[in-house]
Amino acid sequence: MNRLLTWQECGELGIKDIQKLYRDYVSSSQVDLISSFGFGRVTATSAEGMYIHTSDGRRILDFTGGIGVLGHGHNHPRILAARIEFQRQMRMEVHKNFLSPYIAGLSHNIAQLLPDDLDISYFCNSGAEAVEGALKLAYKYFEGERNYVLHADISFHGKLLGAASVTGSPELTFEFPRIPNVATFEYNDIQTVKAAVSELRKESGESDVYAIIVEPMSGSSLRECSASFLRELREICTDEGIVLIFDEVYTGWGKTGHLFHFMKHQVVPDIVTMAKTFGGGKSSIAGYVTRSPVFRQAYDNLEDATLHSTTYNAFGEECATAIEAINIIVEDDYVARAGQIYERVNAGLKRLRTKYPNLIEDVRGSGALNGIILNSEVNSAIRQAFRFVPASFVSDERFIAKLITSSVISELFNTHEILTFFGSNREIPLIVSPSLVVSDEQIDQFLQALDETLALGKLRLITKFVRYRFLGV
Repeated sequence: MNRLLTWQECGELGIKDIQKLYRDYVSSSQVDLISSFGFGRVTATSAEGMYIHTSDGRRILDFTGGIGVLGHGHNHPRILAARIEFQRQMRMEVHKNFLSPYIAGLSHNIAQLLPDDLDISYFCNSGAEAVEGALKLAYKYFEGERNYVLHADISFHGKLLGAASVTGSPELTFEFPRIPNVATFEYNDIQTVKAAVSELRKESGESDVYAIIVEPMSGSSLRECSASFLRELREICTDEGIVLIFDEVYTGWGKTGHLFHFMKHQVVPDIVTMAKTFGGGKSSIAGYVTRSPVFRQAYDNLEDATLHSTTYNAFGEECATAIEAINIIVEDDYVARAGQIYERVNAGLKRLRTKYPNLIEDVRGSGALNGIILNSEVNSAIRQAFRFVPASFVSDERFIAKLITSSVISELFNTHEILTFFGSNREIPLIVSPSLVVSDEQIDQFLQALDETLALGKLRLITKFVRYRFLGV
């Protein structure tokens, strides 16, 4: 056996060594995919606030918000201090024979912030696990006597078998086995919900639907449900006794200008899932919160008390981190800051749409989660650049949209030292999703860089990206 690496040695690895180890022990395709961009050809050495420092000496302005994880920015000092102090005191992490004061306190704090009787929390490690737990809870609530779950055609709930079963996104390209009896409605179309609920009935006339799951705002497509849709959906679920699940894994904890996006319309679900910002950028913690009557009926008895559990259920340090993360969100009023970010970002993006009407088709967003849809029409001159692109790429029906958006992402990083990303649910939006600690000056810097990038035009942007990606120049 070869000598084992220390974590310090890993931190000193160069990009070539990291790529080789990935190819040998992780995934060659990940190396090829990420290396399409400049950020795949350097290493990130440290990060603080809105910035990532790279091995080639650059300071990158991170406008991804960690794809939802970094609401607090990189390495928030209060969150670091809480974790260090937890470790210094040698606090116990987890033990199934003891009740955890950190689970108790975190659950209490969440219940104080959420409306009505959304009081009972369960913690796990990822958003997909939270969705799986929510689906199981809804099914168990009916003791298996209802069979169907409904989800939107535009949705992303995770990549586990159950979560993927209720995901409507072309990002999931392979048909894995699905949980049984899954039906679909059109996002933000209440008539299709009514039709599905009406159809899925038992012989007695009772509904055969145990749950409806939806994202009040879809982080991957930047679409959001209307107030009227959510209110009618709540009425349907109440009248039919269906468990209503809101997935707020991405949008929870202030991201969209409300503590949770559903609170914008005062429509309360039976279960809400959460993750990402919940862990303060340092803790892999997720969970669901449910109304007391749902949990009491499903699990709150001695026989079923541990029917849904996990070994890593709420490590002490993970819970302590989440407690501190929530307190920062409340004390620093991240909800209000998200509203201020929206005003500045949205106004700037709309100005750019007016300036570049042939490039920007649409501007979408709420709070600190915004973006643009780029026009995917190309002329014959641009198509000439495709000759350097492998046929497997061109065959993707969303290839052109991905290419144009990727070209903008590449230019922003390589020329302006700004990190962005795109969503991949139906359309390919360039997502503008900074951490909630972003300054007005940093927003203006991003908007200026995006202006200069779009000014290059499609042909130059795509040509530069194709040469960089496929020819290495």
